[in-house]
Amino acid sequence: MDRCVVLVDAGYLLGAAASLLAGEPARSRITVDHASLIRQLRERAEADTEKPLLRIYWFDGAPDRVPQPEHRRLRVMSRVTVRLGALTRSDGRWAQKGVDAAMHAELTELARNRACSDIVLVTGDGDLLPGLMSAKEHGVAVHLWAVQAADGDYNQSEDLVAEADERRVLDRSWITRAMRAKDIGGPCAPPPVPRPEIAAILSAPLPESAVAAQRAAARREDGRDAAPKTEEAAQEDARTPAPQPARPAADTPAVKVVPTPKDLADLGKGGPLAGTAAAAATAGAAATLRWSSDKGWVDRGGPAGESPETAALPTLAQLTTAEQRWADREEDITAVSGDPFEVGQVFARRWTDRLTGTAHLQNLSTEYPRIPHRIDGELLRYAARFGLLAHKDDQIDEHDRYAIRAGFWREIDLRTAAGHAAVGD
Repeated sequence: MDRCVVLVDAGYLLGAAASLLAGEPARSRITVDHASLIRQLRERAEADTEKPLLRIYWFDGAPDRVPQPEHRRLRVMSRVTVRLGALTRSDGRWAQKGVDAAMHAELTELARNRACSDIVLVTGDGDLLPGLMSAKEHGVAVHLWAVQAADGDYNQSEDLVAEADERRVLDRSWITRAMRAKDIGGPCAPPPVPRPEIAAILSAPLPESAVAAQRAAARREDGRDAAPKTEEAAQEDARTPAPQPARPAADTPAVKVVPTPKDLADLGKGGPLAGTAAAAATAGAAATLRWSSDKGWVDRGGPAGESPETAALPTLAQLTTAEQRWADREEDITAVSGDPFEVGQVFARRWTDRLTGTAHLQNLSTEYPRIPHRIDGELLRYAARFGLLAHKDDQIDEHDRYAIRAGFWREIDLRTAAGHAAVGD
């Protein structure tokens, strides 16, 4: 068949591009416009082989082979097929497993079935040499593409280079049409912008119910709950102030500010709470997960821990039609990056857009910074779609949970402020 196929080793392509543009092979150091990259691969392959494209195969690794946001965007693009191997962590480094074997199998199968006349390989791994040689024996022309090496030397197996029928180099000008280095991490780069929303929520005080739970836990540790409490003793305990957490350092003041949803916007604009952000971030290092409704509180949601109005708040699923659900999935695949803060914002935007009236938002505001249990669980399940799970225990990383919920509250605050402005007009 007079068609061409492109097999892309994403680890090689993006890692080599990161080395070229950012000085190190970490893919997190670059941003990629995947739609532009796929378009460039197709145009270049058809120009080099003078054959129409059959398909682009994108080979990559993912933890537990769970598609990440970039994989979900790629696999719905025209003429793109994503094949995932495992991504494992060993000695502090990530390594792909099964990607080379999958590329080798696809290469030999395409050649054996005469599915194409030309195969473009974007890889540097010498393990593909037997597959390359097998493809040639079946009459397929093999084109090997390299990414321009940062040090000017080869970044491909010399055996692959020697056996390929044609070799091309994707130079810096070609790479930078779809990729660029992030302005982070370098010694001259500005420090990362703090997210005061997270610092504010970390500094939020424990609710009364959680304070009571702390006291009960302290009594159990001291053995003081061996006998039932008398009414007088219970009243005395209620009058006793809760023990204060240890201050992180002598020169670090304890954060006393109680933030409200409006304070989130003020923090981002240099408002009255902006001066506490640094102290809140410092205190956050020793903070426990005090605003999560999935752990950390004894009365975790339900009628015992929430008002009837809060418990009755509708979930996003209850507010979403079948047509909206389909549109949501399309947006998730094509437009949502998977950043935890953004995920929280997207969820909150959809939820507030589909509410009727403002009473629900007012009820929600009284719970700040705690998200009602049913809605919080739905929010975390939504976030899990974006590969935000810590795969060792199928839980979302603690810092990501903070960021997800901070994004949720930021969007709620923006919507509430917009509603107040509309009423004022």
